[in-house]
Amino acid sequence: MKKPMITRARGLGHPEGPYELDDGRVIYANTYASEIGVWDPKTNKQGTYAFVGGGPNACMLGSDGAVYSTQTPNVGSWVAPVHRPPSIQKTSADGKVEILVTEADGVKFDGPNDLTFGPDGRLYFTDSGDWNQAEKPHPGRIIVIEQDGVARILEELDYVYPNGIVAEPDGSIVWVESYTLRVVRRKPDGTKQVIHTLAEGHIPDGLKIDVDGNLWITTVASGGVDVLSREGRHLHFLDVGGTLLNCCFGKGGKLFVCDMGPFDTSGAAMTGQLVEVDVGVEGMPLFRGAIG
Repeated sequence: MKKPMITRARGLGHPEGPYELDDGRVIYANTYASEIGVWDPKTNKQGTYAFVGGGPNACMLGSDGAVYSTQTPNVGSWVAPVHRPPSIQKTSADGKVEILVTEADGVKFDGPNDLTFGPDGRLYFTDSGDWNQAEKPHPGRIIVIEQDGVARILEELDYVYPNGIVAEPDGSIVWVESYTLRVVRRKPDGTKQVIHTLAEGHIPDGLKIDVDGNLWITTVASGGVDVLSREGRHLHFLDVGGTLLNCCFGKGGKLFVCDMGPFDTSGAAMTGQLVEVDVGVEGMPLFRGAIG
């Protein structure tokens, strides 16, 4: 059964990695526009939060009031008019945009995708590379950035395309792999476990946690959201429709989902949209941190 849905912002191209700010506005990576976009629920209008260049992929607020975002040029055949290297960017409250980190352990990033602060204040992200494995095979990585800006490779992965990532209260990190359909948890002691493998055709992209610790996974080709218990048991499937990328919880039991519309990697269609779904479930408050 479908939940009540409202389309909030249209014509976004490739909207990704949304985040609800404290004032209720929703920011998102508007990839093909090379910007962090923003939608205001008070006016129901969308606009530009910050022009960051390149191809941003996800964004979130830090404890310093700055917005941290992943930057990747690997979006199919599309080439950003204003180039930025694969990196983590920081947009300060005054609008200043800077590139924070471009490599870890001497290895340059291939394509940072999703990001999350952990309870330790460090920034974790998936370095996915290009989605076109046949032409540009990049091994996946899980990378952590210390508060002083030094980045380390936490996990070297195979060609699995690690995508959405979240941090749990005990310091565990959970990510999804688009090529393998797996959901993986890495505990603070470094041990890993595949807690679930999604059904065929349910290609995972985004990932968030609700207040009960359940995992909400947007799956691109299925047109919906798979919900798992913390242990990995499949609870239910939320039918949203569209081609879904990432999501975030909003106040009042809302879920904001980025729908890229008909599959397009040229950037010409600009048909993506932000959809609000009344799920009646609160999200777990996301952790915040700051990188100097």
